[in-house]
Amino acid sequence: MDVLEQAYEQRNKKLNKIEKIKELKVPMSIYKGLETISSKGLQALKDEDSSFFLKCFGAFLKKDGKFMLRVRIPAGQLSVEQAMKIGEVSKNYCEDYMDITTRQQIELRYIKISDLYTVIKELESVGISTFQTGVDNFRNIVTSSFDGLGNKSIIKVKPFIDEMQSIFLEKEEWIGTLPRKFNTAILGMNMNDCNIYGHDCCFVVAQKEEELGFNLYLGGRVGIQAKDTGLFIRKNQVVSVFNAVINLFKTYGFRDNRNKNRLHFLLEAVGMETFIDAIKKYQDLELDSSGKILATEEFLLDESGLLELDKEKSAVHLSIPSGIFTGDSLIEVAKTTKEVGGEIRLSIEQSLYIITAPEKVKKVKESMLFEIYSRYHNTYFNHLIACAGTATCAFGVIANKPDAIEMSNFLQREVPIKGAKVRMYWSACPKGCGIHGVADIGFEGCKAKDLDGNNVDGVHIYLGGKATKEAKEARVIYKALPLKDAQYKVKKLMEIYRDDRKEKESFEAFDTRVLSLMSVDKVVEMIEGK
Repeated sequence: MDVLEQAYEQRNKKLNKIEKIKELKVPMSIYKGLETISSKGLQALKDEDSSFFLKCFGAFLKKDGKFMLRVRIPAGQLSVEQAMKIGEVSKNYCEDYMDITTRQQIELRYIKISDLYTVIKELESVGISTFQTGVDNFRNIVTSSFDGLGNKSIIKVKPFIDEMQSIFLEKEEWIGTLPRKFNTAILGMNMNDCNIYGHDCCFVVAQKEEELGFNLYLGGRVGIQAKDTGLFIRKNQVVSVFNAVINLFKTYGFRDNRNKNRLHFLLEAVGMETFIDAIKKYQDLELDSSGKILATEEFLLDESGLLELDKEKSAVHLSIPSGIFTGDSLIEVAKTTKEVGGEIRLSIEQSLYIITAPEKVKKVKESMLFEIYSRYHNTYFNHLIACAGTATCAFGVIANKPDAIEMSNFLQREVPIKGAKVRMYWSACPKGCGIHGVADIGFEGCKAKDLDGNNVDGVHIYLGGKATKEAKEARVIYKALPLKDAQYKVKKLMEIYRDDRKEKESFEAFDTRVLSLMSVDKVVEMIEGK
């Protein structure tokens, strides 16, 4: 541990301001006093509570004086009762609005401080927690929306998620005590539908000789894919390895510059080999070298809104533009799911699935809800992500969600392509909550200049992120394009894809075969028609 200790001492001589705020009180004191905080109102709210401690319980004070509440949905799996309750809370306290997030969670917005305690308690009444969904905590552990279902499932991982979560969730010693946020994902399917390589800690289904388990990847962050540790983790080692990783991060992680405090930077400082040795020593584990990755099939959706999992289960897709949803709609989802004896699964691409028997699919498709969202079952909406923009996020540079929807509608009108797949991910600012850096085509909000020199909303455009057969970051092909100009550049890119793709070839595969072999300048020349 000497190298870890040296790195810690070198990087923690001066603590950042958030670390100093943590010294003021124990986060649980705020949770226990939440009823009083709600009753006293905004005028009595202390700065440290709004800037840090309330965020430990998912409550973020926004510029309109109301709260956003981030709701933890482990593995994105919602019961009918829970979905009904979230829908009711949204209608009663949140202006009938919610966002589905890239961590398979739900964010409720426009909550008055006087209602905050009531909302949290109503959610808790059906087993929903908002604990540790913000700031320096463990965020929701994500996995495939189809975990444990159908013939693409190799290892059911929800039991691992429950066990990993039990280490830290609602445990005082873990609330707000990490150096920075920590994202975890575990995938037991043969297809990657959960951005598996884009997290601090990633368990990817693999096979070592005859044994099934997981390869371990570490150090993912915004725009950066996690790196292969070279380790194969047996099923009975998963929780122990996770425990070692998080304790090492908590103990030795950097607490100075918050822009360089994620696990990625600790690994960068000490080297992967040193960290692997520390994992083995911490848990006294014998760990084998990597197995063969089994998650190599592409996740594909078509225009039908239906994914057949096997003879017993089908998934009906609701493609929800930019994840913008309502309490009324979630209540309808709950009612429909109950009628067909199904399950509700949220996706990292801000949509949801109703899982049911094949003979019940027709009933779901006959619902008014499916009719509303079926218009978005196309190439440009099926795999769309957009984080919150200027309307609800202080960091947002552009509106973002409306921009993403406008772009997708424009492309569907101008370049409709059937049986295709393109992952368009939008972030409203460089923080990258829309994971634009790993997209087929990524958009990062910025300010740009129009032809008259006026400041307008714009985007940097990224191309060629990989998530199926390899983990690879996208590259920038345009900087500071006005949004209208961006539409026409991407239109031309989609025309190239449409005209030169192989049958049923996804954009990721097309980029691998064609565009990735070209320089950025050459790709831009093709788009510009030079």
